[in-house]
Amino acid sequence: MNGIHDLGGRDGLGAVAPPPEEPVWKAEWEKHAHTLFPMAFRAGMFGVDAFRYGMEQMDPVEYLTSPYYEHWLHSVQHHGIRTGHWDLAEVDERTRYYLENPDAPLPEDKDPDGELVAFIEAVVPAGAPASRDTGKAATFSVGDRVTVVSDAPRGHTRKAGYVRGKTGVIVMAHGEMVYPDTAGNSLDETSEHVYTVQFTAEDLWGAEAAEPNGTSTFDVWEPYIVPAAS
Repeated sequence: MNGIHDLGGRDGLGAVAPPPEEPVWKAEWEKHAHTLFPMAFRAGMFGVDAFRYGMEQMDPVEYLTSPYYEHWLHSVQHHGIRTGHWDLAEVDERTRYYLENPDAPLPEDKDPDGELVAFIEAVVPAGAPASRDTGKAATFSVGDRVTVVSDAPRGHTRKAGYVRGKTGVIVMAHGEMVYPDTAGNSLDETSEHVYTVQFTAEDLWGAEAAEPNGTSTFDVWEPYIVPAAS
């Protein structure tokens, strides 16, 4: 994504200072927002990459000023409308009804046999593996010097702006993984080899701003990189 949603390497936003302790849920509604993800995932509304892209549809100001689980709500609503599971008028009407009738009973249980609960209990701890094995040969190997392609792809991508055009060395090869630039844009799933590339701080930020001897690593899918110029 080419916008404020790609925050990596941006200056002026201040340090990340997580509190030493915080509750799992900061508000009761966050629990319900969390359950929407596996429910919608199981219904086929999106995969993980498309879910991320749904959050990237938020207005930049709203994205920066809203709590984390509001991003989840926005994505589920976006894909629910996109796939025809509901329309915005229905969502607005249901919201209005419960705001005016907070003690009204909730809709009847759509999972009386506990299948959704069992699915959540299986998927949340284990995750949904992104590894694939189609037999595709890898173009690059550990030790290769590569440069991240400096372009601005439309739609969802995991190629962060701050590494575009930068050169580093492959330090790990992970095999094939789901390619977010297809899966995240609701295209047919494809897979590409993934590599961990190590960059020097100077290569990323310039000699004046870089910490001495610092390095950073970044995972790239094969279409993101080309052999470095000699």
